[in-house]
Amino acid sequence: MDSARKTAVKILKEVFYGNSYSNMVIGKELNRSDMNDKDKALVTEIVYGTLKYKYTIDTILNYYIKSGLKKLDVDILNILRISIYQIRYLDKIPEFAVVNEAVELAKRKAVKTARLVNGVLRSYLRSNNIDYYNKNSDIEKMCFDYSFPKWMVSLFSNQYGKEETKKILQGLNEVPAITVRVNNLKTNYEEAWEELKKNGYDIEEGKVCPEAIIINRGRNIENNPLFKNGLITVQDESAMMVAPSMELKENMTVLDLCSAPGGKTCHIAELTNNQGKIFAFDIHENKLPLIKENAKRLGITNVKCGTLDASKYMDIYEEKGDRVLIDVPCSGLGIIRKKPEIKWNKDKESLESLVKIQKTIMLNAAKYVKKNGKLIYATCTLNKEENEENIKWFIKKRPDFQIEPIYYGKLDNIIYHDEGYITILPNKYMDGFFIAKMIRRG
Repeated sequence: MDSARKTAVKILKEVFYGNSYSNMVIGKELNRSDMNDKDKALVTEIVYGTLKYKYTIDTILNYYIKSGLKKLDVDILNILRISIYQIRYLDKIPEFAVVNEAVELAKRKAVKTARLVNGVLRSYLRSNNIDYYNKNSDIEKMCFDYSFPKWMVSLFSNQYGKEETKKILQGLNEVPAITVRVNNLKTNYEEAWEELKKNGYDIEEGKVCPEAIIINRGRNIENNPLFKNGLITVQDESAMMVAPSMELKENMTVLDLCSAPGGKTCHIAELTNNQGKIFAFDIHENKLPLIKENAKRLGITNVKCGTLDASKYMDIYEEKGDRVLIDVPCSGLGIIRKKPEIKWNKDKESLESLVKIQKTIMLNAAKYVKKNGKLIYATCTLNKEENEENIKWFIKKRPDFQIEPIYYGKLDNIIYHDEGYITILPNKYMDGFFIAKMIRRG
């Protein structure tokens, strides 16, 4: 039987060097493993923790490995990474056990590498008050303390200021709570609440949305009959705020141009009480079955799915939408707490190319909005170039559109901009998000 740490090293190799998504690789490996639940939980903890704190861990390792990390065998490097993570951030595992397990894993490669692993870890354990970074640099201190790449810390610091950046970085390092949305087509909030309590879940009310229930502890929610029968669905509360912002009514025609996996599409259908027409599009045809499966489970019948490149104009949808939603492809900097590998597989240049795509999608989507209809722009990033700057650019290009204010009550993680759009900062309960609503004047 594979050990938890050996499995963690295998998963990290796929994520770091195979550009795979952590949640998908973890799911695949654990589903086919015969490990007990305790060991599976340890694998998940080690993988996500190592991904989260990679910058800090690598900074420490670079201090002890003078030849640099790039020359190391990737498995040995990942053995060292998970070991430093356990020693530095976990307090329930004895240090000697971490070192012994790391050395045993390294021996499978070569005795020489096992000696290296043993030497590095024991040197780290003996060290006190070492300056691993330039303590005169605020940026480097934030990079090390919160474990984020320099370009990203600099980006946030330039856009939000130092103190707000610390809050953002701390929020992006939180372990995310699971939030579910009650499906009012099949049940009501009180019934779903009572059923979850009966099933032994530790729950609390959502922070903003009336359909939201936060699950603090309990068994896998996707195996619960409430989920399987479509009475609830998993959705972050930030994403849950998009559909209500659209001011939906029954019998509207709604276009969701970047729909997959369909969480917001299904919420739109629920809020329109299964009335009217909802067109759910995505550029990837292989993602459409997921939208259809979600809609079927939730008892939704007014959604029609199709393949569409939102950046390509389609004249058949000219002025067809009472509401048009563009949850555009973005850098995802607001959801790092769920996908920590985003820290390591993005760069500043990739953000710039995304902005061009977003602008093209906005101009196309505007043509699909009826007069007096509304265009809703949403992202799960905190990069102002993809958010506020895009909206300001769009309004100059299309002065017939006017921003309408969005308000969700006083929360310390919601920034209400004077222009009317909102930024949601990440915390334990909510992803980082941006939402803007614009009406097309006749």
